[in-house]
Amino acid sequence: MTAEREFNSASFYQFLSEKKLMAARCKKCHSLYLPPHPLCIQCHGTDMEWVEMKGNGKLAAFTAISVGPSFTLDEGYDRDNPYLVGIVELDEGPKVSGRIQGLDPKKPEDIKVGTPVTVEFLEPEEGKRCYIAFKAI
Repeated sequence: MTAEREFNSASFYQFLSEKKLMAARCKKCHSLYLPPHPLCIQCHGTDMEWVEMKGNGKLAAFTAISVGPSFTLDEGYDRDNPYLVGIVELDEGPKVSGRIQGLDPKKPEDIKVGTPVTVEFLEPEEGKRCYIAFKAI
C-alpha cells in the first residue's frame, strides 16, 4: 500500500522497481515533488501523499556524456559511444533527471529542447536498483 511508505529515496526506488513513477504531493497546497520530499518547500506542510505520474513530458535540457562514471564503460559507453542525460519536465509539472534514449548523442546539434518523451524503467543488474530513462516519442 502506497500510503504506508515514507517519503524518501528508498521508497522512490522501490516504486521504480514496480514500474511506477511516483511523486510526493502536499495535501495543503498541492505542490508536487520528484524525487519525493517529506516536507513541502512551498508551504512547509508535512501532510504529503503519493501520486503516480503518467511519465510523459518534454525534454527541458540535456547533455551528451562521453567520459562518464566507470559503470558506464561496462554498459559500452565511452568517447566513441556517448550517451545522453537530461532534465524532463513532466506534463504534471515536476522536473526530473534521467538518461535520454532514442536520440543520437553523436549529433547533439540535432536534438531539440521541447522534444516529447515518455518514461522507461531500466531493468537493473543483479543487486542494483532500477532507474529511469526517457525515450523520445
